[in-house]
Order: sequence, then C-alpha cells, then structure tokens
Amino acid sequence: MKKYILDLTVKQVERISPKHVLLRLTDTAPLPEMLPGQFVEVRVDGSETTFLRRPISINFVDKEHNELWLLVATIGDGTRQLGKLQAGDIVNCVLPLGNGFTMPQKSDERILLVGGGVGVAPLLYMGAEMKKSGIEPTFLLGARTKADLLETDLFKHYGRVFVTTEDGSEGEKGFVTNHSVLQKEHFDGIATCGPKPMMVAVARYAHRADIECEASLENMMACGLGACLCCVEKTTKGNLCVCKEGPVFNVKQLLWQI
Repeated sequence: MKKYILDLTVKQVERISPKHVLLRLTDTAPLPEMLPGQFVEVRVDGSETTFLRRPISINFVDKEHNELWLLVATIGDGTRQLGKLQAGDIVNCVLPLGNGFTMPQKSDERILLVGGGVGVAPLLYMGAEMKKSGIEPTFLLGARTKADLLETDLFKHYGRVFVTTEDGSEGEKGFVTNHSVLQKEHFDGIATCGPKPMMVAVARYAHRADIECEASLENMMACGLGACLCCVEKTTKGNLCVCKEGPVFNVKQLLWQI
C-alpha cells in the first residue's frame, strides 16, 4: 500500500484512564485507506529527549467523520508528550505501515479476538470491519484490574465481549487463556495483540486446539520502514523486520516455544 506523510489535526483528546489517551485525528482531505492491524509512526514535537517517531496501532478509522483514532499509553517521555496534545494541534504521521490481520471471508466463521492492555487497540478496528462484512467477532479482553480495561463499551457495539482481570475485579479472575469461553466454544480463527507472554499463551492454546492464529508483535520500532533493523524477529523464514513484514504474523512462523 502507498505510504503517506501527513500533518493531521487533533480533533479531540480523551483521557480514558490515568495512563491512556485517545487521540482523534483528522485532515481536510479524505484519509487514506488503512487496514486493521496496521500502524502509524508519529513524530513527537516539543520533547528534548525524544528523537525517533513512536509507532502507534491504528485503533479505529471513522470514515463518516474522517477520523483516525490512536490509543496511546503514556508511559515514556515521547508518549507523555503526545498525551499533552490539545484540539487544534498538528501531528505529523507516516501511514499506513505494516501488514494487517487476515480478514475472514465466510459469514459463518467464528473468530476470536484476544487483547491485553493497550494491545486491545487494533482489535476494535478489526471487529468493526468484520461486523461491517456481516461477521460478528467474539472479543476476549484481559487486564490487571477493572480500572485497566480499555474501550469495553465500544467493543460491545461490534460483538460479544468477555473479560478477565488478574484480581477478579471485572469478569472472570485470571488470564485470558483461563476464561471459560475457551472451554465452552470452538473458534475457527484467533487474532491477538498484547504483552508477549499473553500472546505466547494464546498461541499455545491455538496450537493445542488446532486453530489458525495471528499475533500482532510489539517489538521496538524506530523507522517503521524496515531500514534500521531494530525490530527484527527470528522466524521460520529467517530474521524479518516486524515493521515491514509484520507486525502481524501467523504464529506458526514465529520461533516461540509453544
């Protein structure tokens, strides 16, 4: 897909938790086509310690209002600077980058979308696109506590939502792979994004259940174009740049111990 460098305008900033902000960006021209699972490299202005762009998953594309949503975890100097943006500010973005999830083609396919923490971000757009094509997804979202769950009300617009929290404050207590829905129902495919230990556990479950599974990796990325080689992942096809060949991989390609 063609890549663009765009100065996007901040339309709205919503703080959805003490650690997370939702940026809604827009442009005077229609936004380019973007796929679920792709990401954006965002330039951080006004920071003396941040020299590289920050890779942010595409959380949602609202074509009706010409908006790109970015869910940002404000955990470092660069992302904290992004969290200070206000409506009317300009954000320079390179987009869309990487390869997205494989979208199901049959209306009767049962697809499970598993996310943890801010890794839920790309699954909202994927679920919305699935719903648009007549396929209702099942979401399985995990977090440490109820306060750490993100966008659950939005996910409910597009499919069934199941939740786990490590402390049991919402949904079932435990990790996503402990949820009872995995024992009660069969799925034809799984897409997952979140902390690596969670994704490895999901991949292990998929392997044992003989289910196709794709994972969106969160390796450290700098350029987003496969030039700097800092996001290399060892795969069955050799060392691949996650930003260019991924970030979405079939877990069978990954050299994980599952």
